[in-house]
Amino acid sequence: MKKRTKGLLAFAFLGGIMVTSGVTIAIPGMMPPMASTMEEEMTITGTPADNFPDAERPLYCGDGTAKSTAYIKEYAIPTQCTLPLAITSDPGGRLWFVQTNTGMVGLFDPATESFGEFLNPLWPEGARSMMWGADYSADNSIWYSDEVNDSLWRFSIDDQQYRRVNIPAGEPGVQARMDPLPQRVMVDGSQILVNDLFGNRISILDASLSGDSRVDIPSPLPLAFTGGFAKGAGSDIWYTTWTAGEGEGLLVKLDRDGYQRDLASGDDPEANLTTFDLPDGAFTINGVATGHDGRVWLADTSTSSFYGFDPADESFTRYTTARPIEAVYGNQTGVVVSPLARPYWAGVHNDGRIIFNEQTSNRISLFDPSSESLTGYDIPSRNPAWADCGDIADCGVAQAFDFEPVGDKVWYTGWVANVIGAVDTSAPLPVSVSIEPRTVTHGSDEVVVMTVSASEPVSVSVSANASTSSLVASIPLDMTVLDLEAGGRAVIPVGVFSDDPEPGTYKMLLGVQADGVVVGQYVTAVVE
Repeated sequence: MKKRTKGLLAFAFLGGIMVTSGVTIAIPGMMPPMASTMEEEMTITGTPADNFPDAERPLYCGDGTAKSTAYIKEYAIPTQCTLPLAITSDPGGRLWFVQTNTGMVGLFDPATESFGEFLNPLWPEGARSMMWGADYSADNSIWYSDEVNDSLWRFSIDDQQYRRVNIPAGEPGVQARMDPLPQRVMVDGSQILVNDLFGNRISILDASLSGDSRVDIPSPLPLAFTGGFAKGAGSDIWYTTWTAGEGEGLLVKLDRDGYQRDLASGDDPEANLTTFDLPDGAFTINGVATGHDGRVWLADTSTSSFYGFDPADESFTRYTTARPIEAVYGNQTGVVVSPLARPYWAGVHNDGRIIFNEQTSNRISLFDPSSESLTGYDIPSRNPAWADCGDIADCGVAQAFDFEPVGDKVWYTGWVANVIGAVDTSAPLPVSVSIEPRTVTHGSDEVVVMTVSASEPVSVSVSANASTSSLVASIPLDMTVLDLEAGGRAVIPVGVFSDDPEPGTYKMLLGVQADGVVVGQYVTAVVE
């Protein structure tokens, strides 16, 4: 009962549907439970779908159909209802993903477009667990996390053997909220790193698993959650720790080598932790990535915001994603007042762009820090059970909880669609957006001019999204929807102003939504 309770809490805490008016939900969201409390009809299929009663299968298994757009190609996993989650790649470009509903590792080879699945004989029959992180190790193995069983797993590709490594509760005195929940996984040389979300620590293990080699690094914020992490310069690790809904959170830089050296010598290891207060309103920073320029990028799962942190001047800059499209959240009942994107994890494309999986926008987005431009790709698979769809067709979200960049592609898993998909970031876009000037000052008479150019016939919706609610864009009503011919161009004057200015520097995304893609650039608004 203890494990099942923790598992249900993890789903409720880590998931999310939409923030609505008059609807109370957990932070960052709420998911339906993974277990039925009533005796329900069960049709035996001999597949993992048998882990759910018939009535719940549409919720978790989806329709099993892969879908595609001009920018994304999906592939249906041959086994029904596997619930694919964490995904990683090997040096040959093959994709390895972990299945919530089977405990197995799956393989997809893009060269042959073929799948493989590897039975885990150690997995309890009918068990389910969220595997939030996976990474490839140079010894040709896959490491992944298992939240229900408080474990890490090692899958050897060479001999197709599984090994489970227990993640015990913290030492006495560690101020954790509850039992462990191992989450993201990173292999760095001989070390395996994992953040323990509920256990409020970063754990470092020796990949050889010889002796008692685990080092636990408690969070500097008591009774908090320890979120995602990313590798910095040298042995540095950047990670976040926060108290959800309580307005307290830190970005932490950890010198791993220094911490372990001082711990072994009896010196104070906490001298190797440097902390920075997270900005106000950054409630649930899960995703962390370090850019090519040394800046740290943070995704806030409770909102539509992501942040850039510059270690040089210790400043944060807040950006917002594009708005979700109504086809994703449905809103048949009209309760969705402020649909959120919920950027979940963050990563880095090989060209330096920052990648976000926007959970409830059903979108993979790439942000270019050098040009402050955004491209978002709408995931074609949609499960209507996870949104306010009612009878609306082609509505819902696939719960794309993880992604992996490989070359020009960004691969993702559709947790409740039973697919993996690839975003082709080299595919030509139908429109481009340019904006002048890129910086405006409050109180001036400057007008921002957005030019939308089409490379093919296209219909677009023009929109603006600001990092503060007091920042407002004025777009001519007759230019909010445009039909452009190939080679066509529209010049749109946009007034940017603040209703209730607070001194500061803010960002506003101006852009267009075409079929399957969002293209935009950010304007900097200065309030002196």
